[in-house]
Amino acid sequence: MVQTAVAGNDTGLPLKELAHRHGLGAAGALPSLPGYVRQLWAYRHFIGEYANAKVSSSLGDTRLGMFWQVLTPLINAAVYYLIFGVILGGARGGGNFIAYLCTGVFIFSFTQSVVQNGVQAITGNLGLIRALHFPRASLPLAVVLVEARNLIASMLVLISIVLISGEPITLQWLLIVPALLLQAIFNAGLAMLTARLGSKVTDLKQLIPFIMRIWMYCSAVLYSAQKFEKAFHGWKLQVIEANPMLVFIELMRHALMENVQLASPPMRLWIQSIVWALLVGIGGFVYFWRGENGYGRG
Repeated sequence: MVQTAVAGNDTGLPLKELAHRHGLGAAGALPSLPGYVRQLWAYRHFIGEYANAKVSSSLGDTRLGMFWQVLTPLINAAVYYLIFGVILGGARGGGNFIAYLCTGVFIFSFTQSVVQNGVQAITGNLGLIRALHFPRASLPLAVVLVEARNLIASMLVLISIVLISGEPITLQWLLIVPALLLQAIFNAGLAMLTARLGSKVTDLKQLIPFIMRIWMYCSAVLYSAQKFEKAFHGWKLQVIEANPMLVFIELMRHALMENVQLASPPMRLWIQSIVWALLVGIGGFVYFWRGENGYGRG
């Protein structure tokens, strides 16, 4: 085979240089990071169509269909309000507890759904991976796109709840878009991180519900973040307040609610959110890219 290739090369150039000149590379070679980004951009339509198909297949056999995207976090918020607001008396602590609780539940649900589906992005699509050639990051990115679309519908409900509960529309509402954009970048990195980990440790998906439940309790979703100040001090409190989900939830509360006591000053929350978005977004992408050639094997 080598002799045939050499014999067919009448240019006098080494085969490696000849292949490079014609845009050829070694089979199975890991693409460069910029090249991988360009591949993903070229497959952007595939990612969009795949996300549409996932939405249709997941809700197509239900009577309410797309409404479940809104009903699920709404029912969760109602259950948590009954337990933490009525039974445990959280609603009697002052402030707009309904808006406070629902904001926490809806924003946390965005990341929770991304993690739960992202961990199976590779293992749940092995047939597609082995049959077709495409950048594998398309799969976790499609998960984020699906959940981002669900979040848009959920935000309409959340805004309605906030208005009905008595919160006015202020200029701070303009902060909703950059806050959600930063969370989406963070979620994209998290989806790719859990996708690769899930492909290596298939039992991880069994642990995810417990991990997310602990994370929820550490993110002041169901109660005031000021409770942490009574239980922790010094560096322990700083670690708790730097929790990325607490940061994103508090940012959204700051945007939607006029008089709300935050875990940290708004400027610190914005700095922390940017750092988390870049750290997890870029780090998760690089980590996933490094394992590109190993997905679907074995």
